[in-house]
Amino acid sequence: MMIPYNVEAIREDFPILTKPINNNQLVYLDNGASAQKPKEVIETVSHFYLDEYANVHRGLYSLSNQATEKYESVREIIREFINAESTKEIVYTTGSTEGINMVAYGWAEPRLKEGDEVILTLLEHHSNIVPWNILRDKIGIKLKWVLPDEDGNIFPEDFVPLISPRTRLIAVTHTSNVMGTILDIKDICGIAHKNGIPVLADASQSAVHMPIDVQELGVDFLVITGHKLYGPTASGALYIHAKHHNDFVPFKGGGNMIKEVKQDYVTYNTIPHMLEAGTTAIAQMIGLGTALNYITKIGIERIHTHEKKLLDYTKLRLLDLKFVRVHGDPLQKCAIFSFTLKDGGHPHDLSTILDQKGIAVRAGHHCAQPLMDHLQVSATCRVSFGLYNTIEEVDQLVDGLHLCHRLLN
Repeated sequence: MMIPYNVEAIREDFPILTKPINNNQLVYLDNGASAQKPKEVIETVSHFYLDEYANVHRGLYSLSNQATEKYESVREIIREFINAESTKEIVYTTGSTEGINMVAYGWAEPRLKEGDEVILTLLEHHSNIVPWNILRDKIGIKLKWVLPDEDGNIFPEDFVPLISPRTRLIAVTHTSNVMGTILDIKDICGIAHKNGIPVLADASQSAVHMPIDVQELGVDFLVITGHKLYGPTASGALYIHAKHHNDFVPFKGGGNMIKEVKQDYVTYNTIPHMLEAGTTAIAQMIGLGTALNYITKIGIERIHTHEKKLLDYTKLRLLDLKFVRVHGDPLQKCAIFSFTLKDGGHPHDLSTILDQKGIAVRAGHHCAQPLMDHLQVSATCRVSFGLYNTIEEVDQLVDGLHLCHRLLN
């Protein structure tokens, strides 16, 4: 018999949720930007600094050996979380941004030539746009863009007309951080691989909401970021399929990424360590391991089911608000909504008014300015749900939007 999802018990694991904001209890609806941290993660990081801290890989003394063992054990936790074949395919990063940059400068830049093409979508976060623009300016690659339909959908067949003999990579979000659109990465990979094109998937938003299986998806590269997964900032991972390991060159130099350094030559470590230069975020990665174990203990499928209820309820409540325009209604969607007021009122004003009621929402372009241009808005308000959010908080949001409408019209 399945144990019922106990959101109130889960909320007790997050001390900040009891914090008063402007004399109201916090309603935290900005999980798409960064999620709050459970006590287990906070205590893991604190305990490491208080009682276990040492640098890793370099020492032969007890503290260093213990720290190295804890640090390296997280690679197996991440491997299992995304179902990679081997821990050798898991590179530690400071988050998705660094992971994408590793692919751009460690894999793509040495291989791509002027006129080669990278296919993106208009749903991308700037982290999966800017590195490719830099390569465009440096070596003259061409960027092609898949556009969403009026509901925010992008379908695998939309990529087909853009593929040419010069296409070298498809770099695509798994889930839009603006509209919550879930892309069919498995079918996109199928189309890409038939044409000999590797796929980079940005799972920053999806990994926290649904199961990720890199082998089933068929991706060549995939990034996750720890701070959205209820883990510390400056933690994350890049998955690199083993068949691509020999195609990478060092992304940064120094520290554990070397085998041997002489005055006239350097030999490099193998992946994953070749891409992990310097003293890395030891405590943060250990904390990420605790966060992923926390998610696994609750059950990612159960979290998905809980958030689907929040999604469906929020959609109904927002549809009732005739003064609110929700941007995007994709067929496959996670619990993220972006909206504006039809009668005026800047999203920044909405966010400020809602904050007076203790409701934390995002306002701005959400690091997705090409999509904002496509939607013909400069900014939106965004609510994004997590495993601790409740139906009652959706009702509080709706009450707050009624207040915004009264004050701004």
